[in-house]
Amino acid sequence: MSLVVASQHPLVHHFVAELRDARTRPAEFRRLVRVLAGLIAVEALADLSLIETEVRTPLGPCPSRRIDERVVIVPILRAGLGMVESILELVPDAEVHHLGLKRDEATLEPTEYYRRLSHAPGDTRFLVVDPMLATGGSAVHACRLLREIGARRIAYLALIAAPEGIERLGREDPEVSIHVAAIDQRLNEVGFIYPGLGDAGDRQFATFDS
Repeated sequence: MSLVVASQHPLVHHFVAELRDARTRPAEFRRLVRVLAGLIAVEALADLSLIETEVRTPLGPCPSRRIDERVVIVPILRAGLGMVESILELVPDAEVHHLGLKRDEATLEPTEYYRRLSHAPGDTRFLVVDPMLATGGSAVHACRLLREIGARRIAYLALIAAPEGIERLGREDPEVSIHVAAIDQRLNEVGFIYPGLGDAGDRQFATFDS
């Protein structure tokens, strides 16, 4: 079974409450997604490899350490795009690959419509990001594609997760670590996380049905 880390940080709990609130407008929703993505990424990247180096301060040389690992962020379009910017602020040299998946509302399985991935050495750290881990279909599909291009180290970052999605991803690819802000009760009858927060893509980009 995968390593599953649900953040216990007070700030994460606070921002998740604001994110869930139906009164939160799209601009504020996008800000909260960015903030939470950064907080979750800090926890997910706590074991990054470092290399010893030296920098010169205004007063003289100082032994230091720098990141010595290639990081690739893979947002699942479109909702995952909102999580990328804050992670890039933490790791500016990270690469961003893209994967477009649309869920079939009848079968609840993903349909791929866009892929931009490139082969990577086995020591590359991949971060798959998507605000919601619901049925787990998109998560499993994304991780399978990354395995096909040689990925060995994959972390899946989500803001809200359902137990069903965690169980499926952990069963299909137990080597993936799962980092989330909150684990909710269940999926509802149409495959949405309950109590969740609604559709993360629509709430970010204000694409609501009239």
